[in-house]
Amino acid sequence: AQNGHCNVPQNDEQTKDLAKWVSYQRLSFNTKTLSSNCIQQLNSTDINWHLCYHSWNEKFNQLCAFKTQNGHCDVSSDDAQNKFLAQWVSHQRLAYKKNTLSSNHIQ
Repeated sequence: AQNGHCNVPQNDEQTKDLAKWVSYQRLSFNTKTLSSNCIQQLNSTDINWHLCYHSWNEKFNQLCAFKTQNGHCDVSSDDAQNKFLAQWVSHQRLAYKKNTLSSNHIQ
């Protein structure tokens, strides 16, 4: 309710324990070991069960904004403001080269 989402940052000392707990709930859900009662309760919070998809889309949208602003997708890792985006782009290129990037993500 306070933040408008259930994506608890793991690098914040104040929320580290909650982040671990949420991560465990997602893992339990994805391995089908979470009770239906827990799923129902967590669904009422609009939890994003597949955070990796949300995260990927978030970075993709950042890349689109970067391209609109700069006219290219060559994000420099030297730019402190875009350091994490540059790492993400590098990871996508590597996954593409290894043929492990999904066709949906390639498109």
